[in-house]
Amino acid sequence: MSDPQIVTRFAPSPTGFLHIGGARTALFNWLFARANGGKFLLRIEDTDRARSTPEATEAIFAGLDWLGLDHDGAAFSQFENQARHREVAAAMLDNGTAYKCYSTPEEIEAFREQARSDGKPTLFQSPWRDSQQTPPDAPFVVRLKAPLTGEVQIKDAVQKKVRWKAETMDDLVMLRSDGTPTYMLAVVVDDHDMAVTHIIRGDDHLINAGRQSLIYRAMGWDIPVFAHIPLIHGEDGKKLSKRHGALGVEEYRDMGYLPAAMRNYLARLGWSHGNDELFSTEQAIEWFTLQGIGKAPARLDFKKLDNVSAFHIKNTADDLVVAGCETYLSATNQPPLDATQRDKLLAAMPILKDRSKKLPDILEKAHFVLSNRPFTPNEAAEKLLDTVSRGILFRLTKPLQDARWTHEGLEACLRDFAETENLKLGKIAQPLRAALTGRTVSPSVFEMMALLGKDETIGRLQDLG
Repeated sequence: MSDPQIVTRFAPSPTGFLHIGGARTALFNWLFARANGGKFLLRIEDTDRARSTPEATEAIFAGLDWLGLDHDGAAFSQFENQARHREVAAAMLDNGTAYKCYSTPEEIEAFREQARSDGKPTLFQSPWRDSQQTPPDAPFVVRLKAPLTGEVQIKDAVQKKVRWKAETMDDLVMLRSDGTPTYMLAVVVDDHDMAVTHIIRGDDHLINAGRQSLIYRAMGWDIPVFAHIPLIHGEDGKKLSKRHGALGVEEYRDMGYLPAAMRNYLARLGWSHGNDELFSTEQAIEWFTLQGIGKAPARLDFKKLDNVSAFHIKNTADDLVVAGCETYLSATNQPPLDATQRDKLLAAMPILKDRSKKLPDILEKAHFVLSNRPFTPNEAAEKLLDTVSRGILFRLTKPLQDARWTHEGLEACLRDFAETENLKLGKIAQPLRAALTGRTVSPSVFEMMALLGKDETIGRLQDLG
């Protein structure tokens, strides 16, 4: 009999933005499914109606869409499956692996207060677990009958064998007194019904795996392969928080990173393939295994992210970088490119990508093709265009009119002109860059002039007056 198809899932709660750690979890699940010809499913864990919002759900969809992590089939709503959760709880009551607990919140708190006073563990022990009393006509919760002795064990693809003493496991609540399921029950039922074979998630859920394994066993269900991955820490080694910078996926989009760069960088946060640091998504899919995941927390490093981003900008098709620029402009509420600007940006892309770390770098260097003349130089460029420099550039227009309009021809023209003026080439190139772009940072002046053409180049110099 052949092994079942691998099925992974990403199951975020829609209570805020898509966290960068959640995005990394989604990526690992997506890569593992794609690497093995399996399915990657999306489940929105929206049972907490007080905190779940449509806006947060949309943020999850938008974040995954921007990252290029496509899920198979329609997204699944946990809230809509409550009848099934209750059905499983009823089955566990019938088979004796769960019980109705009528203890009130006040009684539970009194138990814990007494335990603290006696120096004993505060794990609640319900008097209703094996009670023969006639049940009262009162609200109740449904609790799992956890083992009282021995050990609870799980095998984890990352953490290996993990054990807990049975006495540390409580009789967890599966149905609240109003009949709504808890997270612990809903997750297990949904994962089983969705035929999930591998649960890849943060190691802060490790204890949940032990408790949830008891529900699987109570129902006689196969336990999926667990893989609990290390959390992401800041550069200081502490748990990632606002003080470390961007937490939401949309913030990285708005900073101007390409999705391919984020996929590459996030994959290396906790997973490795030899010493490979820079790779395509296709390579990541080919190489990805659970054995490549380490146990140590990964550290967010913006310098490394910028290096990864520069690699992907350089190695991504020009039209896709242009599309990325358009996404960036839209996300940051900047004016969109018109058709002419888009064509000019695409034509200039080969000379813009080099040494650009993010999309704003591309757009800043593309100022010379995106702006219509006459344009106003920025403050730094204006300083380079003093009276002396303007005079030099005015005298340069005649040699340029006779130059061969190629990179080599233009470089020869400027070198000859510099020698005639008894100047170093930089003394001409710097104000020339400022005149052509209105900026002090740009691609090579020779590449820019070749792209702009003779008439536009000379026209910009003449605009100086």
